[in-house]
Amino acid sequence: MRKSHDFSKGVKNPYASRLKQQVTIRLAKDTITYFKAQSEQTGMPYQSLIDLYLSDCARQNKKLTLHWS
Repeated sequence: MRKSHDFSKGVKNPYASRLKQQVTIRLAKDTITYFKAQSEQTGMPYQSLIDLYLSDCARQNKKLTLHWS
């Protein structure tokens, strides 16, 4: 880094807590197809829609109910 760069008056990024972390997740093909169809209707990337849905579930503290056959 150059000596001419002065970061002494720098400000911490206020959005740093909102940054996303890249992960690998395996999803069923029909799930991806569903969100891709929603993506075409809304104009939003399907990854963003999945993130919004999961964020909403976490925010509302939804509990998963499984029924095994």
